[in-house]
Amino acid sequence: MAKAYDYIIVGGGSAGLVTAAGLVDAGAEVLLLERGGARTNPIMHFPAGYMKFLAKDTYLAMHQTEPQPLLDGRGPIVPQGKVLGGGSAVNAMVYMRGQPGDYEDWNAALRGAGNSDPGWGWDALLPHYVAQEDNDSLGGAAHGTSGPLKVSHLGHTSEMTRAYMKTLQDMGIPYTPDFNDGTLHGVGLMQHTLDWKTRRRCSADDAFLKPRRGAANLTVITGALVDKIVFEGSRAVGVAYRSGSAAQTAHGREVLLAAGAYQTPKLLMLSGIGGEAALEPHGIATRIALPGVGENLQDHYECPVVATTNGAYGYYGQDRGLKMLKAGIQYLLFKSGPVTTTGVETCAFLDPRGDNARPTIQMFCVPTVYLDRDVMGADPGHGVTINSLLLRPKSRGRVRLRSADPDAMPVVDTQIFAEQEDLDRTIEGLRFARTILDATPMRELIEREIFPGADVTSDEALATHCRRTVKTGYHPVGTARMGHDADPMAVLDADLRVRGTEGLRVIDASLMPNIVSGNTNAAVMASASRAVERILAAPQRRKTEPA
Repeated sequence: MAKAYDYIIVGGGSAGLVTAAGLVDAGAEVLLLERGGARTNPIMHFPAGYMKFLAKDTYLAMHQTEPQPLLDGRGPIVPQGKVLGGGSAVNAMVYMRGQPGDYEDWNAALRGAGNSDPGWGWDALLPHYVAQEDNDSLGGAAHGTSGPLKVSHLGHTSEMTRAYMKTLQDMGIPYTPDFNDGTLHGVGLMQHTLDWKTRRRCSADDAFLKPRRGAANLTVITGALVDKIVFEGSRAVGVAYRSGSAAQTAHGREVLLAAGAYQTPKLLMLSGIGGEAALEPHGIATRIALPGVGENLQDHYECPVVATTNGAYGYYGQDRGLKMLKAGIQYLLFKSGPVTTTGVETCAFLDPRGDNARPTIQMFCVPTVYLDRDVMGADPGHGVTINSLLLRPKSRGRVRLRSADPDAMPVVDTQIFAEQEDLDRTIEGLRFARTILDATPMRELIEREIFPGADVTSDEALATHCRRTVKTGYHPVGTARMGHDADPMAVLDADLRVRGTEGLRVIDASLMPNIVSGNTNAAVMASASRAVERILAAPQRRKTEPA
């Protein structure tokens, strides 16, 4: 007789591992299925190591998004983690929570016309952030110092980083020592999921899974490709998956989807949950009609201003030859030097229109010429790239099935700049970036702007530049969002249950009604912890053993 689990978690990324840890600690029998493998390359643990894997599919699933008419036919590639730890194992490790208003917007989406607190506001999430965190330098009510997730500043900063921060302060942007206490305005050093003692990455795997690897009530299967959710009527009772060439069925009391904002809606639709118009072309019978599945796709998008410098103030050339060898030896012997940085150490939160209460732009300083020659028309070299990232885009994309084949990648239609305001605010960010390059002390290091070029000044010309260069921040969310009972596009309720079903929840970034104002990994982990709390508070149905 096959074993039945309390919970089957589909996806071994940040959300899946946080959830698995919480349920295992509560004594539940948990099966975790991850399509990727475990990290095997030691370079992945180095802060700077992630840059070696950005263009490779060893640990990443490369999603070629649909050509966008508004981008002159471009379809940016969006990589997503395909390894235990998910994005937290391959990302730039930035730890950023967003603004309290982001979570109040979640509550508003769930509340509808009601007055009760749905329990997804800033105050509800903050205890989960605090409990997870072990911060190297920040304490007080907003920070934890004994949790499993190591959070610290990077071990190295460039001269360009320091010039950027001083310049913005001279321009009237305040220095902010803590971007995660609910105040998100100013310039400062970003904190990262980095162990300050070892100067190694602290992924969700490191923080939440590894300490429980020997638990008798936890089963982890990697290389597991989930084909569909198994139902009895409207109740999810398990999943059908492949491990190697063998087809398997796992049974459980609840199925928890944590496959990410692209793969989770794909799996729902393959299982007959979605809008009829999205399922019928692929011959899939509609089990539960939920037209919101795959809708509401949001991401952060950024556009650059690039300048050359009159000296070596950043990291150009540090990743090859003798410089790379020297930096590697320094890191291995002393845990210091350029390998202890991700290359992006500082950012600023601001609104070019002057709304300091709720900034609209996250402005990164990348201390090198960052873009490819094919795009920029100039060779990489010593320089600086200032990326203006739009925090709360109004445009909404969608995810659809390519076919009924579980191995087919989903169709991802980003709809970048579908709302004119998104483009307008991005252009405002570019103009502000130029004022930084022209201010002291930054301008003392700058040779000249090379991209888009000093002669590109009109809104029309800058819009062309944006359409040519806009890239993802790798933060897709929202494709199975929470919402109130009267919202026809809401896929989940406040307990993350898929509407119209029993025993099925979504616990990853798909749940977000709106994207948070900053890097999303921290919010995903806190949300997963909140999900565990809601799951364990629910009445428990007894497990049934399959025949």
